[in-house]
This record gives sequence, structure tokens and C-alpha cells, in this order.
Amino acid sequence: MNCPYCNHVETKVTDSRDTGNYTIRRRRECLKCNRRFTTYEYIEMSPLYVIKKDGRREKFERNKIKNGLMKALEKRPISHDKIEEMLNSMEEKIRKNGKEEIESSTIGEYVMETLKDTDQVAYIRFASVYRSFTDVTSFEKEVKNLIEQYKGEIKK
Repeated sequence: MNCPYCNHVETKVTDSRDTGNYTIRRRRECLKCNRRFTTYEYIEMSPLYVIKKDGRREKFERNKIKNGLMKALEKRPISHDKIEEMLNSMEEKIRKNGKEEIESSTIGEYVMETLKDTDQVAYIRFASVYRSFTDVTSFEKEVKNLIEQYKGEIKK
């Protein structure tokens, strides 16, 4: 493992934790500059393909979901560990269906569901792109639905 700071090839593992969902979190220390950094190791699973809206098939890429989450969560008080936890949860859900293909719309719904439970501002940001809001009315309708659902949960 190369150090991301000085690119030295020798590092040592100072802490290793199983984060569940086929992931191991490792804290490493560079033996040259002594700086620490975190790496995540994933078990390589059988290939999974995403069926896009236009019918194309693409290989599943966890980083595409992560990039969407990062954009939605930009400047929000959500830690990187929480984002990794969300990604792990979604990937586990995707892989547990046992199929080698999944529709992109299903993945989008998983992301929406996760964001709704985590950060409502990020949920609205993601929904505005995912659902292709074309005007303020669409945006307003989604916010009203979110408020109604939130009020319903408080009454329970």
C-alpha cells in the first residue's frame, strides 16, 4: 500500500476492523513520513450489472453511488464513516437480491430511502436530480410530501 502523502511503499497496519457488509477498515501508518491514513478493503463479489433506463447494461460501480451521495451531502453534517456505512448498507441490499442484474431505478430508490432517513436536505437535493424536477411546482410537491410524512411519524 503506497502512502497517499509521500508515496512510500512501506506502511504498517495500526488498527483493523470488520465493518460488516464485506468490508474491512484499516488504519495505516507510513514508515517513512509517519502520517496515518485509512483504507477500506472489499471482498470481490461476482460481477453485478446495472440496467440503465435506455436498456444498456453497465458493470455495477460502487463509486457512482458514492459520488451521488457526496454531491447530495455536500456541506451537510454527515461524516465519511456514516457515508461508508450508508454505502455498505445499500450495496448489501443490492447484492442480497441474489440476481446478477439490477435496474438503475431500484438503486436510485435505495439511495432516496437512505437519504430520507439520514438527511432530508440531501434527500431533496438528490430527488431534484433523480426525479428530474422541471419546475418549482415539482420541487414544492416533493417538499410537501416530505413534511407530511415527517408530521405523520411524529404523531406515532
